[in-house]
Amino acid sequence: MDRWVGKVAVVTGSSSGIGAAVAKDLAKAGMVVVGLARRVECVEALKQNLPESARNRLNAFKCDVSKEEDILGTFKWIEEKFGGVDVLINNAGILPEADLLEAENTQLLRDVMDTNVMGLVLCSREAYQSMKKRSVDGHVVHINSIAGRRVPNFPKLNIYVASKHAVTAITETMRNELRTAGTGIKVTSISPGMVETEILPDSIRSTMPMLKSEDISEAVLYVLGTPPRVQIHELIIKPIGETM
Repeated sequence: MDRWVGKVAVVTGSSSGIGAAVAKDLAKAGMVVVGLARRVECVEALKQNLPESARNRLNAFKCDVSKEEDILGTFKWIEEKFGGVDVLINNAGILPEADLLEAENTQLLRDVMDTNVMGLVLCSREAYQSMKKRSVDGHVVHINSIAGRRVPNFPKLNIYVASKHAVTAITETMRNELRTAGTGIKVTSISPGMVETEILPDSIRSTMPMLKSEDISEAVLYVLGTPPRVQIHELIIKPIGETM
């Protein structure tokens, strides 16, 4: 992680769960962290759990990644205040508890795709433009899911699984574009199994083996810490005993 000390990392969905764990760990590792969230007060509260030396490196900024105007305004602010983005952690995601074929669920389904897919793509686009402009070989990390590798037989997952399959395909499309452009920018998909976070319905959370958010944050630190010649394409992490 030494080469990232003092560099700028953007973490989407950093108010709780995996995003909060990643934001704290990157700040402790010496990075300047911009934690994006709709509940920006929750990101501010994370500072209380950081060593004094790391608190000033965590910056909270209100952003709803399902809205393009929020994303554009956020990355403009980051460029003006910090100069640009070196690392992007695409963590924001939603999983509303509803069936795919449920009546009158159109807006719910659009919200999932706007957050989990379009938000990820647009944040990646803006981060890439920042890296290219400054000739930075940065790193984009997508917090994906094993639901992006297969279709689990669980109720109420609606279009979430399709959104994560999209992230898997998008990751490879980005990798091809970055290689064709001749950049040294890396892109990594991290696909956890069940993680004990508020995104999961209680019906699933109470019956399955679970990972902790900190387990995924450690994986993020690992992929970021690899040498420039090494690219982790896909990292799948499951809790012991998981059958998916």
